[in-house]
Amino acid sequence: MRAFRMFLEKLKEQICQPDHQWKIKGFIDSERRLFSLSNDTKVVSKILEIHMFLYILEFAEDCGFDVVLPSHQNYYPDLSFVSKANPALKYAIDLKTTYRNAKNPNLCNGFTLGSHGEYFRNRESCKNIQFPYKSYKGHFCLGIIYDRVKVNELERYGLQDLQCIPSVIKNLTLFFVEKYKIASDTSGSGNTANIGSIKVIADILHERGVFAKLGEEIFDDYWMNYGYINITDPTGIQKPIRNLDAYLRYRGIKPC
Repeated sequence: MRAFRMFLEKLKEQICQPDHQWKIKGFIDSERRLFSLSNDTKVVSKILEIHMFLYILEFAEDCGFDVVLPSHQNYYPDLSFVSKANPALKYAIDLKTTYRNAKNPNLCNGFTLGSHGEYFRNRESCKNIQFPYKSYKGHFCLGIIYDRVKVNELERYGLQDLQCIPSVIKNLTLFFVEKYKIASDTSGSGNTANIGSIKVIADILHERGVFAKLGEEIFDDYWMNYGYINITDPTGIQKPIRNLDAYLRYRGIKPC
């Protein structure tokens, strides 16, 4: 984990210019015309992943790990680090990107931290996961928080314009953290079974999520039972537990 965090500084230099803009400027066609990127989050996220991948492969090789990509789209995790010396030693690494809140730069837009569905509840399941959840020694997020830049997506350039093309993102902050330490107690994407992240950037960088002091076992138990444990409210109506305070009271656990 320490080695990966040390690697982040080198990785940032490899993907960013000295002026803190992203090195990726657009895409090129067979007639050598350059087209500006969109700052759509899905576009940025995918290209960032592709841009970082070679450097992550080199880092893994130096540390004695193979990198296994998911065999199907939308499988967890994005990368499985598997020890060459001991293939039973595996680490799950998810790549996460999000942007700063333009009105409050202390906050980011947040992101999801994987499903709390079948493979999370049944740790031996292979549904939508590369290897069973319990086979991973640790679950981590390699993330990037950035500023979005407004660009003219209709602009066309030649190779001679490369240095003056604006990047669609800048001021990248990279982090490598344990998943449970930056988790929130709320779902990350509406009706789908995804774990949400916290959104205060300083808390993400310093792993100060709501489960950080409670520990990974409580994080696991909370999300394995999210929406499945019912409690009776003062009016006599049964409601599923979907917040940490109610869960801790139900389990008889004192908040940290």
